[in-house]
Amino acid sequence: MTDKKSKLASGSIIILLGSIILRLGGFIYRFILSRLLTTTGYGIVGLTLPFQNIFIIGASGGVPPAIAKYVSEYKAVDDKQMVHQIIITGLKLMIFMALLAAVIMFLISEPIAIGIWHKPEALLPLRLVALIIPFSIIVGALRGVFQGFYQMTYIFYSKFIEQIFTLIFAIILVLIGWYAAGAVLGTAIGFLMALLGSYYLFKTDMKKNYLNGNYEPITFKEELGLILKIFKFSIPVVISGVAEIFLYDTGTFFIGMFLPTLFAGFYTNASAIARIPLIISNSISTSVLPATSEASSLKNRELLKLYIHQSYRYTTLTTLPVSAFIMVFAAPIMSILFGKEYVPGASALWILVTGMFFFSIYLIGSSMCQGLGKPQKPMYALIIGAIVNMVLSFILIPRYGIAGAAFATTISTCLLMIITMYDLTKITSIHAPYLDMIKMFIASFVMIGIMYVVPQNILGMIIGGIIGSILYLAIVVFTKAMKRDDVVFIEHIANKTGPLKKYLDPVVRFIYNYTD
Repeated sequence: MTDKKSKLASGSIIILLGSIILRLGGFIYRFILSRLLTTTGYGIVGLTLPFQNIFIIGASGGVPPAIAKYVSEYKAVDDKQMVHQIIITGLKLMIFMALLAAVIMFLISEPIAIGIWHKPEALLPLRLVALIIPFSIIVGALRGVFQGFYQMTYIFYSKFIEQIFTLIFAIILVLIGWYAAGAVLGTAIGFLMALLGSYYLFKTDMKKNYLNGNYEPITFKEELGLILKIFKFSIPVVISGVAEIFLYDTGTFFIGMFLPTLFAGFYTNASAIARIPLIISNSISTSVLPATSEASSLKNRELLKLYIHQSYRYTTLTTLPVSAFIMVFAAPIMSILFGKEYVPGASALWILVTGMFFFSIYLIGSSMCQGLGKPQKPMYALIIGAIVNMVLSFILIPRYGIAGAAFATTISTCLLMIITMYDLTKITSIHAPYLDMIKMFIASFVMIGIMYVVPQNILGMIIGGIIGSILYLAIVVFTKAMKRDDVVFIEHIANKTGPLKKYLDPVVRFIYNYTD
């Protein structure tokens, strides 16, 4: 396998491993809090999450990616003055926006909790979200600096610190009687500790080893021009980010409006499980952006076609069986992870995980459009999907409860997937590998059929998952849905399994021999 052909697979696996570790921390947080709090108390926590997400993304304004971009550019030409100035100006901008967003969040908390939701118990947790916002946004700026210096390990450390301290303080505060407000306050403390840790890493590495000189301050006019430059890059990023949050969390907002609080807890945990396939697609989409950009700049149509086909096949190959497993065993998964009280969330989970598969395909198309210099295409699709989701949620949730929220999201993600795939085909004149994807769908239906006949318990999940996965892979291999170039993706996974590698290598060779 040549370096270019294996680039997408190797990059995706590295990102995937880090994503799995960080996502695991999030599940531990939910696992513990869902048992420490009542379903109503956990529902209140769930109601605060959309506001945490939308204000963090909205207030940051896409500035961290802009910081990363310009720090990287100026560092490449060893312009320390401009690297220093980008960091200083970016931090000033982020601090201002963080304080503004915190004030707005505090002011709207009462109208939302009392006026729209009619849930006074949600008022204090919503107000505490205002405390989270400044810390989270400023630490986001420092993560942008780390990315610009290619210190991805520091980003991992920062997120790890955030998760550990969030978990510790949330548990302590809930146990001493702060209830749902304690869980939200624990998140604020987690971000504060991440901020302190991130600043320590920045000070002891970047500042000490690279930004250690005396720099002339720039004029107000020059700094204003730099702010505008950052904003120009940030606007498409923030619009896409906010639209994505609307797509994820619109259901939670309308659940708070139309249903009792405990249903927000059911839906929050169902949504978290449904997003598991996104761990895979996010890792692939991150790698495919620079890969397609390279192929485009080289004007190498065959390489571009290879990357497009590999991306669709990798994503479909891996996310379909995961989605199928979650769909069939939705009820026992909810019970095992969060307790029997959360089993009603399964009515949304089996629907929602289908929507997250559609969103996985959208992510791939979106990254390839961005890599080809057409970021506005997926942005428009995402805005359309967010609007459709809001309308459908308003209509369906009062009638069908949390299942209505899941249907609204699934229909919306299907729509934006179709739009983005069409746009990508129009841009490149390269069609997705539809026949191979159809074969994988057929294999997943067989897998679902096998898993439905086993008992809906832990033993059934294990047996059904193993047999179903073997049949799925066998059908994919023998119908030639997987190509020989694709085997490198499985090979990279096998290489990361340590002592299991020697048992997986014969499987990889077997698959390789039966592919074209």
